[in-house]
Amino acid sequence: MIEKIKCIIVDDEPPAIRLLEKHIAKVSFLELITTTTNSLAVLEILEKQNVDLLFLDIQMPNLTGIQLSKIIDSKIKIIFTTAYPQFALESYDLNAIDYVLKPFDFERFYKAVSKLKPHTEVKHTESSATNYVFIKTDGKNNLEKVYVDDILYIEGLKNYVAIHLTNKQIITYNTLKHIYETLPNHKFIQIHKSYVVSIAHIDKTSSTTVQIYGNELPLGNTYKTDFFKKIDKNIL
Repeated sequence: MIEKIKCIIVDDEPPAIRLLEKHIAKVSFLELITTTTNSLAVLEILEKQNVDLLFLDIQMPNLTGIQLSKIIDSKIKIIFTTAYPQFALESYDLNAIDYVLKPFDFERFYKAVSKLKPHTEVKHTESSATNYVFIKTDGKNNLEKVYVDDILYIEGLKNYVAIHLTNKQIITYNTLKHIYETLPNHKFIQIHKSYVVSIAHIDKTSSTTVQIYGNELPLGNTYKTDFFKKIDKNIL
């Protein structure tokens, strides 16, 4: 298993909070505890909650992000998210994990949080084997471990399959059918003869498309009934 990094978003701009919420939801090793627009409220939250990471804006009323970072426990990691590049040098003096300039996309966000990932991975046992699969790459004995929760979607390419992950793409000599049957059934669904998608990473759908990570994929007529039946329990 991967231990979850418990995090808080601290930002006085609601659109920025919504974007961070969306990005955090895509990352398997992050767990969002709460959000707040009030930097003073963070101090109360930290007294009651175990928190590992703050996504912290700098220009805020009451306490700036820089001031807040000097008060909190030094064990709590910080990723500054701001539109102001002039504070970057000072932030690194405060041992910030990263300094991300707004506006930023998921790729830049994932690069920042990935700096924490190696510290959260724990040894896998046979009982947790479904959390990952081994994919053949450039040869019979070349295998790469892929965590299931990092898979966005899988694309069939004739005799090959492209596995699109949150941070890269892997090409393997295999069939879409075989890989789909290997993955946990409750986490993936086939939407087209050439595409299998991660249900958790779906951003939006229509009657003809499924959007994941900015990629618009076709929803085939043959697969529509099963697709909407499977996601129906998550529709509000």
